[in-house]
Amino acid sequence: MKSLSITSLEIQRMPKDPEEKFGNTYKYPYLSVCATGTHDTSTLRQWWEEDYESSRKYYSEILGENGTAPLYCEPWLSHKILKLHLDSPSMLTVLPLQDWLSAFGELRRENPNEERINIPSNPKHYWRYRMHINIEDLVSHKGFLNMVKDLVWSSGRI
Repeated sequence: MKSLSITSLEIQRMPKDPEEKFGNTYKYPYLSVCATGTHDTSTLRQWWEEDYESSRKYYSEILGENGTAPLYCEPWLSHKILKLHLDSPSMLTVLPLQDWLSAFGELRRENPNEERINIPSNPKHYWRYRMHINIEDLVSHKGFLNMVKDLVWSSGRI
């Protein structure tokens, strides 16, 4: 793909190397799109709760945190994971809205299972996700906008 200048999609919890449990966001190629997930994967918060053993490993090995990993993906954890992705050398970082909202406790949904867009293995599941906040309220929410601005700014992407 590199020789053809085709971008790759890099999702940390789905590393290209089968020997790795998680991709290293700092080693992603420039010619790539870095993402926490897609419309066909669980959201960041869902993923955290799906497999506690993986979350525990991620907490200590990737985030470098000590102690017991939280059972739930708290806003500060989401924030730290978003920053890790934004700081990658990838040309683009695309983060689902649900994952952005998960880093801001006041705006995130109470139930992470309401964040999922699609479950490809379930033919009866359709794209029923709807944002639970009016767009006008979201774009006028100073706290959320400042969080996004600060994360993007500190990554050097603007």
